[in-house]
Amino acid sequence: MTDPITKILVVGCNGQLGKELQFLSEVHDENNIEMVFATRTEIDLTEISTLEIAILGFQPNIVINAAAFTAVDLAEKEQNLAETVNAIAPKEIARVCLEKGIRFIHVSTDFVFNGFKSSPYLETDEKNPLSTYGITKSQGEDGILEINPNALIIRTSWVFSGHGKNFFTTIVRLANEREELKVVDDQIGCPTWARDLAWFTFYAALSDAKGIYHFTNEGIASWYDLAKAIVDTMGIDCEVFPISTKEYPTPAIRPSYSVLSKEKTRAVFGNANNHWRDCVQALADELLMAEEE
Repeated sequence: MTDPITKILVVGCNGQLGKELQFLSEVHDENNIEMVFATRTEIDLTEISTLEIAILGFQPNIVINAAAFTAVDLAEKEQNLAETVNAIAPKEIARVCLEKGIRFIHVSTDFVFNGFKSSPYLETDEKNPLSTYGITKSQGEDGILEINPNALIIRTSWVFSGHGKNFFTTIVRLANEREELKVVDDQIGCPTWARDLAWFTFYAALSDAKGIYHFTNEGIASWYDLAKAIVDTMGIDCEVFPISTKEYPTPAIRPSYSVLSKEKTRAVFGNANNHWRDCVQALADELLMAEEE
């Protein structure tokens, strides 16, 4: 007698995490797990009234919400849209999952904190977001756990990958176009490769953990540190110079310190993790090899 199939539905398949979860689905060898990926056409987080029917149409055992309105600066103008995607829709998905006995995994962000702390943020630390993006993601967390205490929320930070528009791909593009780059060095956080986040999310989804957990790669960095590592590792001839946040104003306020503590995560899931510099190297090797083919 074969084991029953566990079907994992991923909402937000075209983002960084969604793309890496698709890669994971191609390489993992657990035969009793099926991963399905919903496009925005199939599950549209801006259409709240359609979410229940759309989700149940996939008949999932687990739902991973990898979708979000992540354009931090644009969110200052598109506040209603950010609230719908980051707060209202996740709460509705949490409700559906609770009522139908479906496990729900949601991905959140370091932006729920204001960055005024000088030691790593714990899951239990008070939230005080500074931007519309952070506010709406915080509201999403609160709404999910209020309606579905069995849900699992994974907070992460500074996610990068070789897919789409993100810090890694942006730095590579700009460094190839310019002789020098100026990058902020007084914002500190934990870079996270979307591939490692995908693996953690996958295994966490199959666990019985609930509540909030932090996951990032090991080590801390400034945006300057990360940019310099990307340029050097990719072998691009471009000088990278550090500047202050005041020298690079943006519509949304970023937390100056958003290092997330992983003590709780290590205690439950173990210590295996990669340093962000090793992840930059691995991704660079992958991209450079693809260019040669």
